[in-house]
This record gives sequence, structure tokens and C-alpha cells, in this order.
Amino acid sequence: MYFREIRLNWQTLLSGAFGMALGSALSHYTLSLFGPAMIKDLGWTKAQFALIGFVPIATMLLIPVAGRFTDRFGTRVAAIVGFLGVPLGFVAMSAMSGNLLEYFAIYLAQHVFGILTTSLVFCRVVVERFDAARGIALSLIMSAPPLAGAIAAPLLGEVIAEDGWRAGYLTMAAITASGGVIAILLMGANRRRAAPREAAGNKEAPKDATVKLSRAEFLGLIRNPMLLLIVLGMLLVNIPQSFASSQLKLVALANGVSDTNATAMVSLYAIGVVIGRFLTGVALDAKVRPHLVAIVALGLPAVGYLLFASSITAVAVLMGGVLLIGLAQGAESDVGAYLISRKFDMKNFSLLLSFVTMSIALGSALGSLVLSFTLHYTDSYVPYLLLSAAGTLIGAAAFGLTGMRWVGDGQRQPEEPVIEQALAGEIS
Repeated sequence: MYFREIRLNWQTLLSGAFGMALGSALSHYTLSLFGPAMIKDLGWTKAQFALIGFVPIATMLLIPVAGRFTDRFGTRVAAIVGFLGVPLGFVAMSAMSGNLLEYFAIYLAQHVFGILTTSLVFCRVVVERFDAARGIALSLIMSAPPLAGAIAAPLLGEVIAEDGWRAGYLTMAAITASGGVIAILLMGANRRRAAPREAAGNKEAPKDATVKLSRAEFLGLIRNPMLLLIVLGMLLVNIPQSFASSQLKLVALANGVSDTNATAMVSLYAIGVVIGRFLTGVALDAKVRPHLVAIVALGLPAVGYLLFASSITAVAVLMGGVLLIGLAQGAESDVGAYLISRKFDMKNFSLLLSFVTMSIALGSALGSLVLSFTLHYTDSYVPYLLLSAAGTLIGAAAFGLTGMRWVGDGQRQPEEPVIEQALAGEIS
């Protein structure tokens, strides 16, 4: 049944992979490549560029709106809207004057649309159609962005080195536009109603039950200990998000690494994420408790951050640290989405995942603010790296608490295995 489920839904996997890989997530794995060139060309400081990670906090309140939009109108409509905005944002960046506020404004507008090219949309596509192989299916589509990043980083680095950062952004626009078209064409028929069946004699849950959410139900969801721990853990482990997205190459250069090796580290980080996601998916489908997976995987990057905070300059050792950071980055999103899909009613999946996404954005924004502050006053990455290590360990502990009995199992309803629905012809 495990492999049959994958065989029946391979097109869904490809859609999710292209959508996740070539949407706004691609910027996470390539943004740091633009940093050195833009700082040199436009006269920005490292502290100013570090603030780019704080910009998405302005869109936090829109994330649940995007999640509910996806739940109500479906993944196809959401993806079309998202993939209209992301490429246009890269085009606008390529044509900007160089004013820092202008760059932040474009990045912000692009991020608003980019929410609809993320896991809110494409994880829902997958969890609607996978049950037995849900863990590996989520891992496969979430591995696509770092894999694309690993491939794109050296190629994009050459474009920037040869033709400048403006040409780099135009290249990004072409890539994301192409990816969006492919993802939407492969998506297939849309299933807005993912609610489980109420009873054996009923064909499906009432339509209104899948689109309406009362105030009492909403308050019950956001007060649920399971959700609160997932959100807290995700926030803390994402405080170092700027390290990987915009600062990795700069930190590596500050540690005495050559430009070539620093670029290689960007690719290595992405490879680590792929490996981490694959191992996490296999572990989850093998019924290893999600909280145990989280404790082990999400505690690993603390070692990497401490290595970069130390006086170690050996390239091999620092690359090992990058790999550990990537492995953990690969695990966090899988564990979060998996817990939401297993512990809560599927009709609210995108809404609940939006709160997890909000915590990622908030953690990243707070980390960027701390980084900019510490760079301004100390001109050193060490304080930020030490804080990142501490936040990572505490966040992993929060995920670990989701396995405690007092936390409960959310508001999950019984669910008919997705593979049986597929065989009955209910999933197109």
C-alpha cells in the first residue's frame, strides 16, 4: 500500500516539488549570494543588509488569511495568485535604483504573494492524497527547495560574478515563472474538502463543516497545548534563519574561508537540508514518534553554530557545521506539517499550518533584528551565533514536549486512509 500510494499520486508529488522548489523558497537558498555584490555596488553596510530578514514580519498577520484562503478556495487558485507575484518581484528588484527602503518595499510586496507558493499550499496538496506514505511525501516535496538551491547556487553565483546582481534577479524571475507554470499544470483536480467522513453510512462530511469555523472552534484551536508547543518550538529554532538565508557566505568569509569555499558552503547547506528531510520522512513513516525525531534532529544545529562562533578556521570542520545546520533545517518543517496533519482535523490544515509559518517568520525576523543590532555594536557574528545555539536547543525541547500525555492529540477526527479513497476513484 505504501508504494502503491506513491505510484497513484506521483503527479501530485511533482506538482508539490516544482511549486515548493521554484517559488519564494528558492530565495532562501540564494539570497546570501546577492549580499556581497549588492553591499559593494550599492554602498550598504552588513548591518543594513541583515535587516532584510526582519521585513517579512510586516506580513505576519496576512499568513493566516492566506491559510484560510487556501482552505476555502483551493490550492490551484492560491498557487496562481502566488506565482504571479513572485517573478514580478524579482523583475522589480533587477530594476531598482539601489535605495535600501525601495529594496525592502519590493521584498515585502513579493513576500506577500510568496506566501501562496509555500507549504501552506503545496503541503495541503500532498496531505490530501497521502496517508501511509505521508511522511516521505512531505519530505520529498520539502526537499525540492534545498535541492534546487544546491543546483542553483553555483550557477547563480557565476551569473552574478559575470553579469552582476541585476542579471541574477532576472534569472530568478525566469526560474520562478517557469516553475509556477509547471506546478499548476501538474496539480490536477482540486480537493477543497479534506474533512474526514463522519460515519460509515455518510458519503462525506457536510460541505459547510469544511469551510466554516466558529469563534469557539477557532479559540479552541489556538489555545490547544499541542499547537502552542509546535508554534513555540518553531519560533525558537528559526531565530538563526538569517544565518542560512542571507548571512552564511558573509559569516564564512569572516571566518577566513575563501570565496570559492564559502559559495560551496551555500550549496552544502542545501544538500544537508535534503538529507535531513529524507531521513525525517523515513523515520516518521517508520512510526518513530515525531517528538523524538524533533529532539534529535533539531538539537544538531547548535553544534554548527558553536563551531562558527569559535576560533576554528579549518574549512572541513566548518563545512561539517554547515551540514549539521542543514540537517536540522530539513527536519523542522517536516515535523511541523506532519504533526498538524496527524493531530488536527484536515479541514483546517492550511489555517493551522499558517500559525506555524507565522512562528517561522517571527523567529526569523527577531533573529535578523538581533543580528543587525549585534553587528552594529560589536561588528561580530559571535553573539548572534551563541544566541542561535541556545534558541535551537530550547526549541527542540519544546517539540519534545509534544509527546507528553498532558498535551493531548489536538482535535483530530477519524480519517479513512487516503489510499482507499484513491482506489475508489475519489481522488483525481
